[in-house]
Amino acid sequence: MPNTNAAKDRGGGKRKIKRVAGTAMLAVGALLLPGCAPADDVPTLTWYINPDDGGQAELAELCTSEANGSYRIETSLLPKDAAAQREQLARRLAAGDASLDIMSIDPPFVPELAEPGFLAPVPQDVAANTTKDVLEGALAGATWKDELVTVPFWANTQILWYRKSVAEAAGLDMSKPVTWDQIMEAAENEQKYLGVQGSQAESMTVWINALVESAGGQILQNPEAPADEIELGLTTPAGEAAAEIIGKIGKDNLGGPGLPTSTENDSMILFRGDKGSFMVNYPFVWPATNAAVKAGSVEQSVLDDIGWTLYPQVEAGTDTAPPLGGINLGVGSKSKNPELAYQAIECIVKPENQATYFVTNGNPPSNSAAYDDPRVEEQFPMAPTIRESLQLAAPRPQTPFYNEVSTGLQQRWTPPDAVDPQTTPQESQDFILAVLKGERLL
Repeated sequence: MPNTNAAKDRGGGKRKIKRVAGTAMLAVGALLLPGCAPADDVPTLTWYINPDDGGQAELAELCTSEANGSYRIETSLLPKDAAAQREQLARRLAAGDASLDIMSIDPPFVPELAEPGFLAPVPQDVAANTTKDVLEGALAGATWKDELVTVPFWANTQILWYRKSVAEAAGLDMSKPVTWDQIMEAAENEQKYLGVQGSQAESMTVWINALVESAGGQILQNPEAPADEIELGLTTPAGEAAAEIIGKIGKDNLGGPGLPTSTENDSMILFRGDKGSFMVNYPFVWPATNAAVKAGSVEQSVLDDIGWTLYPQVEAGTDTAPPLGGINLGVGSKSKNPELAYQAIECIVKPENQATYFVTNGNPPSNSAAYDDPRVEEQFPMAPTIRESLQLAAPRPQTPFYNEVSTGLQQRWTPPDAVDPQTTPQESQDFILAVLKGERLL
């Protein structure tokens, strides 16, 4: 998910998170930063980065310069696919690879790497310095067992994009929260399509989780339990509500003919077309659409017709729980320079650096203070909505067995037109539990 991608306790209130040390994850390839060749006695830190537009390499160079010879940072490029990143990092960490000084980690993989002790504990002073003003959703995704085990770097979330003309024609007041029922009805009445991601991919897990959490439930009831004792919350009113929404969009063709294979990019293209109406998607939509206008492939009138607001509510009057994505930074437990690695991380995640990374690479800050940078709202006028969304955002199921849970959901909740609130939650729950117990294969 571009990589792509609230710390709410769904029983009510905020989840308590100790902003202290813990354990956790990642690893892969190798690119030497140009122009960084200090003396041989300067410690070299390797930062395993996910693909971006060069922003992490630029931050590595900046923090190397600011270190004044204390260390230098080299970057090593991870695969593009998040699952491949997880696999390579987990294998290298399990093998005791000492080169994993700093790692860019997708939040869902944090528990799997934290549980076996693959991450060096976050020092208390680093935890205090790097979590000040961090948005609740981003903080939740950086923890395991209520302890900070990684440092939030950038955070991603989906918001509701809409065509102003369609919303107006449908009589919707977009200054107020809207529900899935409202936008489905509006799209149907106006004979338009909804932009959602219906492919059998991680994006489906993202969608299911956001719906279940927004309905007041949780896919995973006891995240710290061993595999054979895990309890799922799919056969609940929240799970049924999620299946009702996905099934209706599929069966009533509200997502368009390409829904079963629709990705984030496909949704954006559909949304920008004549049949576009509403879309749940990440902030990359804005710079991508601006670039398309400049290239002449999208009319300016389309850009002018785009509005944005928070992710739809499942139940009117109940806070939405938007998706959470992004990247956290972890230090390998076998790193020879963990103290220096955490010094470097403190530099990387400074609010001003997060703001720069946002305006240059399009990845939103995890730190609320970064949104006060005037460059941010100038380039991303929806930045206040993104910040509010990240405060409400809920992470995907946090468990060392995330791969089994996510893959099981993807296999049983696709295609969308086959999803039924009476059968899908029960069938998917039974299947995933059987996989966790070793009775079924993915």
